[in-house]
Amino acid sequence: TQQDVLDAVAKPVIEDVLNGVNGTIFAYGQTGSGKTFTITGGPSRYEDRGMIPRTISYMFERFRASDAQYKMYISYLEIYQDTGYDLLREDSAQKIEDLPKVQLREDEDGHFHLRNLSVNTATSEEDALNLLFLGDTNRIVAETPMNDASTRSHCLFIIWIESTPPGSDVVRRSKLHLVDLAGSERVSRTGVEGKLLAEAKAINLSLHYLERVIVALHARSKGEKGHVPYRDSMMTSVLRDSLGGNCRTTMVACMAVEPANIDESISTCRFAQRVAQIKNDAKINEELDPSLLIARLKREVAELKQEVSVARGGADGADAEEELSPEDIEQCRALVLQYVSRNADPKESFVCGSVARLRASFRILRDLCNGARGGGG
Repeated sequence: TQQDVLDAVAKPVIEDVLNGVNGTIFAYGQTGSGKTFTITGGPSRYEDRGMIPRTISYMFERFRASDAQYKMYISYLEIYQDTGYDLLREDSAQKIEDLPKVQLREDEDGHFHLRNLSVNTATSEEDALNLLFLGDTNRIVAETPMNDASTRSHCLFIIWIESTPPGSDVVRRSKLHLVDLAGSERVSRTGVEGKLLAEAKAINLSLHYLERVIVALHARSKGEKGHVPYRDSMMTSVLRDSLGGNCRTTMVACMAVEPANIDESISTCRFAQRVAQIKNDAKINEELDPSLLIARLKREVAELKQEVSVARGGADGADAEEELSPEDIEQCRALVLQYVSRNADPKESFVCGSVARLRASFRILRDLCNGARGGGG
């Protein structure tokens, strides 16, 4: 079932993504073998939901169960004939050319960046599913002899996650690529013509470039030195980290079981075998958040100033003779109640500002304890 696929394939990758490790899951196989059904799901039954909607639901479930703060952002990229398009920018697009084009840029460190690809905030599961629905309505689909609704492009649903553990100034940033590759097809067998023929040629060429990268990485895993042709296509450039880089990558091999497709099924198995031997270098992506660091340092400075003030007052006795107003007493009571509340941070220090306030706070705490005992608590 689709839930079994999520449990066996996606959940280990999702858990790593929530902990700051990049992840990629991509479906590979011939046209009509079930790639889109696996990644996106079927349109009719709720049980047929694919990996993307189930991943979104599982992530928000984990968000609610965790003490950490999470933020989710979503992008949806379509690569059609080696040109990138943003599927989430125009809900009135009638054809692929109406969508904004996405350019690939490489920085001085060799990292690729997607320019003009929107990054959309998803504050709830409903927001994320609405973005998925919007992107799916803009995808290129056509009827072919092998599939009544064949996707004619490669699609990457990208989930960006930011997480901050409670009380920490370290932010973890990770991304999850859920990739639905267009299916390979033998033109001589399908007999397509015109636009479908041009699309089939572009799909087969891009998959050929992907296979060249896989073969080069497979050779590298055996100790051979050689060039890995990431730049041959947009898809291999975008997936550079996923293929031999900083990422945990999983491939789903989709195969058609009909005897006529046995050659394609064997080819898919061989491809999967080569992918399985690729060595990635996945690591946690975390860094100090300057704003959180500054806020923590300001709190520490304020606490130290108050502690110095208390120490000086206790040394010369002047602060101990301070007379507190009713407002001061109420402020001390509020501090004590906050300090003993269930929602209080156990690491938070108690600083009230003076020796007199500290004594008043102890008296308030004593009264609270005596009142609890007198009430039978």
